[in-house]
Amino acid sequence: MSINQLILRNLKKNVQSYYLYVFALIFSAALYLMFVTLQYDPSMDEATGSIKGAAAVRTASILLVAIVSIFLLYANNLFIKRRSKEIGLFQLIGLTKNRIFWILSAENLILYFSSVLIGSILGFSASKLVTMILFKVTDVEAVASLHFSAQAFWQTIMVFSGISLLILLMNYVFIKHQSILSLFHVRSKTEIHIKKISIIEGFMGVCGILLIAGGYYVSSKLFDGDFVSINQLFLAMIFILSSVIIGTYFFYKGSVCFLANILRKNKDGYLNINQVMSMSSIMFRMKSNAVLLTVITTVSALAIGLLSLSYISYYSAEKTAESNAPADFAFISTEDANAFGDVLAEHEIGYNDLTREVVMAEINIKDIVGTNIDDLNTNGGMMTMPIVSDSYVENVDVSQNETQFTGSSDAMQQLMSFKESGDIVIHGLNEAIEREYIGVTKEDVLPLYFTAGLPTVVVDDDTFKKISADSNADIQRESSVFVGFNLENASSIEEANHLFQEMPLSEEHGNASQYASAQIQKQNMGLYMFIVGFLGLTFLITSGCILYFKQMDESEEEQPNYTILRKLGFTIKDLVKGIQGKQLFNFGIPLIVGLLHSYFAVQSGWFFFGTEVWTPMLLVMGIYTALYSIFGLLSVIYYKKIIKESLK
Repeated sequence: MSINQLILRNLKKNVQSYYLYVFALIFSAALYLMFVTLQYDPSMDEATGSIKGAAAVRTASILLVAIVSIFLLYANNLFIKRRSKEIGLFQLIGLTKNRIFWILSAENLILYFSSVLIGSILGFSASKLVTMILFKVTDVEAVASLHFSAQAFWQTIMVFSGISLLILLMNYVFIKHQSILSLFHVRSKTEIHIKKISIIEGFMGVCGILLIAGGYYVSSKLFDGDFVSINQLFLAMIFILSSVIIGTYFFYKGSVCFLANILRKNKDGYLNINQVMSMSSIMFRMKSNAVLLTVITTVSALAIGLLSLSYISYYSAEKTAESNAPADFAFISTEDANAFGDVLAEHEIGYNDLTREVVMAEINIKDIVGTNIDDLNTNGGMMTMPIVSDSYVENVDVSQNETQFTGSSDAMQQLMSFKESGDIVIHGLNEAIEREYIGVTKEDVLPLYFTAGLPTVVVDDDTFKKISADSNADIQRESSVFVGFNLENASSIEEANHLFQEMPLSEEHGNASQYASAQIQKQNMGLYMFIVGFLGLTFLITSGCILYFKQMDESEEEQPNYTILRKLGFTIKDLVKGIQGKQLFNFGIPLIVGLLHSYFAVQSGWFFFGTEVWTPMLLVMGIYTALYSIFGLLSVIYYKKIIKESLK
């Protein structure tokens, strides 16, 4: 057999054995080309002015290269070890190490660049679809076109050529530093021979659970008022990050094995075949992969968390816009409002207007805030807040001695924690008025121009007049009136917003369009969602492939065991049940731990990003879980194939 025939034969065998690696390589090349094509696509010029797309896509492409490089180098390390006996046989028949290296390099380069070329073609074909998705999620009105960029193609080839050089260097170092004897024992040096659980590993297991629990507890208290200074928050975040990551490593290194050992002892050693096959992987293999699983879990949690937060902000765009403008259009002067009203009337767009007079006052809220007021830098509880009369606010009616707050957000409630009742003192220029506080609602009644993120104080009309007459001119806004326009027909909002944007008053500070505010937030967060989603999908594919490759290795190593079990009378169905339990642990444990990490991370600060948490977070977690489960299913199918071949 000639060298060329040997290369082609091995290449065919590798394609059949490592089809998922080829798929991941094609997928990675396609995704990278799509990102770079977006960077050079002329149709993106219309979007970059509003969403700064070029810079964000460029940054994402760098992160994408890092993820793909790590994955391909790790996958190559697994495959070169799988071929260690083959390399040893080559040496036994007289081939030199340099000759073996060139044979493997030729196979690798043909497989590698064929996959990259196919991925580039697919990436080019799908680039228009990706551009359309980007424009859709960011609400950018632009026409997506199929655009081939020579710059993007050559940049893709250059990047993957650099990765291929690193792979060749890794293979060269491996072959040069292995003797013939060691090559035949590379794959036999596995974690399955580790049988005894040491006291240190048991201690690490307990510490791992405690560290993770401690990190979760501190994250749940992060914005409850226990940490108020920048230094305290910084130290708390460092503690959460370090305790969760170290705890995750200890969890895989000792906790899983420790808990499985306790379960085995509780059964007094009487385990059925399914329990034996699943627990062996948990007790003796998972701890040796602790570093890998820690990285996969941490990055998975990061991807899920960031995607959940960006989707929370995107999902809550309309609600968030209401705090900027509590009407379809908000104005801070009657002149601007009248001018816009004339324009709407000219275009026959019906509307209802509302007017609210506003006065600013120093208010002592120390008695109604659950947080330590001294930690909020409020001068003993004094805060400058807007006040309106209840005659201007629907659904709010307070008596002469009462006051109610409205317009509180989830973030504000977390930071200040308003009580349900108490007393406040409203300070005028010459007189202080004490009123009974009767609670706070979330309904926004004033734009951000007046509130600056704080609630609005609602008092009775007599009290409002008294405060207005005794107001401190130094703390008043330039305007003291809010005029809101609500359209009678919601379908006219786009036309009305276009008219609003064309008028010079739209640039005046304080004038706001609720529709425009929602669109801007959707554009910004839609871009982040797009980038994080694609990077998360890339990591999901690569990490899932890595776990799948590990299971391929384990299944082939355990094939002699399946042969013995089949000869003892166990059916394929019996063994597959055990394999299903094994994959449930191998893929399920990293997935569940990653979901828990992301859940507590999101819960600790989601209120800074939007108004709704459960629907966006559960949707993201559900999609991630479904996609991740595919690799577990593929592993079961591969194991079933190995079990069927065990008696051949």
